[in-house]
Amino acid sequence: MSRIKEVFDCWVESGSMSFAQMHYPFENKEKFEKNFPAQYISEYISQTRAWFYVMHVMSVALFNSNSFENVVTTGVIFNEKGDKMSKSKKNYPDPWKIINEFGVDALRFYLMSSPLMHADNLFFNERELRDVFRKNVMLLWNVLKFYELFTNSHELKTNNHESDNVLDKWILAKLNQLVEVATEGMDNYDLPKSTRSITKFIDDLSTWYIRRSRDRFKGNLKRGATNAAHANDNNEEKDKKFALETTSFVLLQLSKIIAPFMPFIAEQLWQKVTGNDFKSEDNSVHLEKWPISHNVECVTHNEILEKMEVVRKIVELGLAKRDEAGIRVRQPLNQLRIKNCELKNEYEELIKDELNVKNIKIKKGKGEIEVELDTDITPELKQEIGRASCRERV
Repeated sequence: MSRIKEVFDCWVESGSMSFAQMHYPFENKEKFEKNFPAQYISEYISQTRAWFYVMHVMSVALFNSNSFENVVTTGVIFNEKGDKMSKSKKNYPDPWKIINEFGVDALRFYLMSSPLMHADNLFFNERELRDVFRKNVMLLWNVLKFYELFTNSHELKTNNHESDNVLDKWILAKLNQLVEVATEGMDNYDLPKSTRSITKFIDDLSTWYIRRSRDRFKGNLKRGATNAAHANDNNEEKDKKFALETTSFVLLQLSKIIAPFMPFIAEQLWQKVTGNDFKSEDNSVHLEKWPISHNVECVTHNEILEKMEVVRKIVELGLAKRDEAGIRVRQPLNQLRIKNCELKNEYEELIKDELNVKNIKIKKGKGEIEVELDTDITPELKQEIGRASCRERV
C-alpha cells in the first residue's frame, strides 16, 4: 500500500454516485443517459450543503446539467423531551414496541403526514401516533367490517353512479375531491398534503356517510316511502343495493389512494372488497392504476359538497341548541326553524333525522345561518321515547 498525497473531499465520491454506480462511461452508457438526471431523491436536511450540493457540482462540471429533478428533504426527529434522537444515546422509544402496538402502517403514515416531510423538525409523540392509528387504521377497518356485515357477494357493480340518493352523490363527490388533492400532492412531492386529505376523507366516510346510511344498509328506507307495501320494499332493496355498491366503489378507490402511505391495510381492504381474498399472488392493490378524478362532474360535485357543508353546519348548531336546553337527541322535538338558508327536501330529511325533529321551517335570507329549536315537549313527544325504547328492546 502507498499513501496518496492529494485526496479530494470525500463528498466527491457521494456526489459522483449518479454515474459512478453504473461505471459510466465504461459500462451502461445507454442506460445511464436514459435515466439521467434522476427524477427523485430523498435525504436528511443536512445533505443540503453536502450530497445535494456536490451532486449538482459534479453533474454541472461533467454534463452541464443538474443531477436530479425533485427532492424531498426530511427534518430532524426529536424525542418528547426535545433531545435529538440518537442511536448512541438510545433516547428513543423501542421501535418494535411501537410497531407491535400500532402497526407499521400507522407509524409510516404518522411520519409521512408530519412536518418532517417539509424539512421541519418533528417531536415524536406516541399520543399523536395513537391518534393516527385510531383516526386512520381503526376507523377504516371498522368501515370495512360494517360493510362486510351486509354483503356476502363480491359481484356488486363497483362503478355505480346511478344512485339518486344524496348521500351516495356526496361521498362520490368527496372521493373525486380526494383524488384531485392527493394526486396534486403526490405530483408536487408534498406528502403531508396528500396524507392529511386522506384522514379527513376517512372521517367523512365513517362519521357521516356510513352513519347516515346505516338504515339503508339494513334495508330501512326512511325517505320517499310509498303507500304500496311492495313498492316500498322495492325502493328499500334498490336503495340498499345503491348503498352497498357505492361503498364498494369508494373502498376500492380509497385502497389505491392509501396504498403508497398505508400499504398493508390498503392490501387487506382491496383483497376483501374485490373478493380475491389473497387467493392469487398475481392480484394486488399495488399492481392497480392510480385513480383518476372526473372533472366533467365538478360543477355538480361542488354544488353537492357546498349544500352538505350547510347541512352539517345546521346539524352542529342544532345539537348545540339541544345541549343548551339540556334535551337529549333521543327526545323527538316538533320543529327546527332555520334562517338565511335554502335547501331541497332530500337535505331537509337528513337534518330531521340527525336532530330528531318532526318539521323544518326555512326562512330565506342573507347572512349567517341561524337555527332555533322548538323545545316544548308535549306529552305525545314524551311518549315517543318510551315507544322507541320498547322497539330497541324487542
